[in-house]
Amino acid sequence: MTTTAQAERPAVRGNPPGTARGPRRRTGRTHRVGLPYLLLLPALLLELLVHLVPMVIGIVMSFKELTQFYIRDWGAAPWSALDNYKVSVDFDAPVGEALLHSFVVTIAFTLLSVGLCWLIGTAAAVFMQDSFRGRGLLRALFLVPYALPVYAAVITWVFMFQHDNGLVNHVLHDQLGLTDKPSFWLIGDNSFIALLTVSVWKGWPFAFLIVMAGLQNIPGELYEAAALDGAGVWQQIRRITLPSLRPVNQVLVLVLFLWTFNDFNTPFVLFGRTAPEAADLISVHIYQASFVTWNFGTGSAMSVLLLLFLLLVTGGYLALTSRGRRKAS
Repeated sequence: MTTTAQAERPAVRGNPPGTARGPRRRTGRTHRVGLPYLLLLPALLLELLVHLVPMVIGIVMSFKELTQFYIRDWGAAPWSALDNYKVSVDFDAPVGEALLHSFVVTIAFTLLSVGLCWLIGTAAAVFMQDSFRGRGLLRALFLVPYALPVYAAVITWVFMFQHDNGLVNHVLHDQLGLTDKPSFWLIGDNSFIALLTVSVWKGWPFAFLIVMAGLQNIPGELYEAAALDGAGVWQQIRRITLPSLRPVNQVLVLVLFLWTFNDFNTPFVLFGRTAPEAADLISVHIYQASFVTWNFGTGSAMSVLLLLFLLLVTGGYLALTSRGRRKAS
């Protein structure tokens, strides 16, 4: 009887619930929570080394009288307090006046470039919504300027803007007769038009790609219902397309603004180390103030002022757009 009773008892395997499995579960949960942060750690370290550390060093340099005499040991350069900032914002002096002119040119260039990129990209994306033969090939061709390396694309435009044998003068003067004589596009006032043309040419495909992706989220039933109500194409774009693309356009305009305002490669490759006065963007101007005149303290102060301006514009833009979203909701 005793043997039978012991055989009929169920065997208890492991520990009862809540005794030994608790710590294991907590350890596993902690491991799962901490693993994503551990995987992000290499990227955070690289971000710290590539961006934050140079930024801090640049801010420190802006408070030093760092000229060519202290390049070998820039830590020994004397502190200048706010003298570099005072020189940069003294618009009655040559340095401040040149910086103000460059800032105005950059503002005008950025507004025109961003506006044209957004307009052309949106128009092309709306046009590509309809199905027709060769649409895929045309989409691929539209993305070619964005896919090309910047240096290769801009150097090609340098040859096209040549005075004697450039394609632009050949078309405008020789074939179409729109100008009295061949124009100089890389010097003088025309340099601003040349810079704007290259910037829009290589920037609008990005706007086209982003807007085209945003259009995929708009239900086609909205357009069908609007067409049944008698709404035309322009009314559909105004009442359906643009309001639906508002979140996408808010991010797109901000990204285009920051990219265009900080663009250095395009004017540097197009004009060289010294840009014409009409196309003196602030990125090239700071480069000249730092690496041409060897006044790294003043150049660092200009960079910090540029950073503060962009932070102010970005913060104000995000505040306005978030307020608009709250009102719309």
